[in-house]
Amino acid sequence: MANSFIFKEPVFNYSSDFPFLWDEIMVPVRYVSNYALARKMFVSILEEVTGGYAAQSKSIWHQMTDRYMIEDVNLAPVVTMLTNDNWVEYTLRYIVDYKKRRSTKDLICERLLIRIDETKGAVKLGSATFEITATPDLDVKIHQTDGNHS
Repeated sequence: MANSFIFKEPVFNYSSDFPFLWDEIMVPVRYVSNYALARKMFVSILEEVTGGYAAQSKSIWHQMTDRYMIEDVNLAPVVTMLTNDNWVEYTLRYIVDYKKRRSTKDLICERLLIRIDETKGAVKLGSATFEITATPDLDVKIHQTDGNHS
């Protein structure tokens, strides 16, 4: 890697003392949904998929807090909620092994879609797409000409 690149762009070394990183997934949920069910489901999925990373990382993190005199943090998966003009926005935050970041996110997203479908509409994903629920009746009249264009 050229030195000029290093000084222009941030460089991240995920393999140093703490081989885990925090990652997040934002899930938009429609306002007509069951919010408590959504949160419970999201926490459950995070614990299933990433709970092992949180437990594994705890002892490594405590070594780092002792070595570098940094404050302790919550390593357990967390789901937070925010409302906006379009939907309820859940942020799923979790610890993941930096080498398995993409595959872990893929697994979480797959389980999210499956579990949301299993709620049979109690939890609905928000979307910026438009849904046409009704169209007005159209009254179309076609005028025929006799073919003479004077």
